[in-house]
Amino acid sequence: MPFLKSIKTERPDGELLEAYQRDKNLQALGDLYQRYMDLVYGLCLKYFEDPELARDAVMGIFEVLVRDLAKPNPVQYFKSWLYQVAKNYCLMQLRSAGKGKIVELGQEPVMQSIEDPHLKEENLQRLEKCLEALPEDQRRTILLFYEENKCYNEIADLTGYEWNKVRSHIQNARRNLKICMEKKVHVHRGAQ
Repeated sequence: MPFLKSIKTERPDGELLEAYQRDKNLQALGDLYQRYMDLVYGLCLKYFEDPELARDAVMGIFEVLVRDLAKPNPVQYFKSWLYQVAKNYCLMQLRSAGKGKIVELGQEPVMQSIEDPHLKEENLQRLEKCLEALPEDQRRTILLFYEENKCYNEIADLTGYEWNKVRSHIQNARRNLKICMEKKVHVHRGAQ
C-alpha cells in the first residue's frame, strides 16, 4: 500500500542517544540532532542576529555534542539538555569574539560594551566581589554552569547535590548576583 511508505517510524531520542554512546554511531547522533536543528538555529539567530553566524553555531554545537556525549552522560531529557548546551555555546562565542560580555542575571541579560575598558574592568571586579559573597554551594554550581559549561546532570555528579538542588542553587545564585550588582551599581552612581 503506497500510503504506508509515507509513514515514518522515528526511534525515540533515548534510543538514538544510547546508540551513539554505546557504539559511537554518528548517524544516530546526527538523526537525533536533526530533529532539533531548527530550534537550535532559532536560538542561535536570537543571540547572533546574523543568519550566517547562526548556521556556523549550529555546526559548532554539533561538534560539542559529538565530544560531550561520547563520555558516559546520563542525559534524561535531550531537548532541554541541548537547549542549555546551545545557549551556553552562543554565550561563550559572543564572549570570546570580543563583541561584549553577557552575564545572564534572571530574565534580562546585562550587556556591557567593551568600548570603555575602565567600566568593563570595574564591572568585572564588582561581579567577582558579588561571586565571593555567594554561599559556597551557589558559587560552586554557578561557576560550573557558566565557566565550565556543565549541565545540571554533570554538576549533580560532580557536587553530589540532587538535580533539583543544583537547579535551585543556580537560580538563587543568579538572583543574588543580580541584587548584588544592582545594589553596587546604585551605590556607585550615587557616589559620583
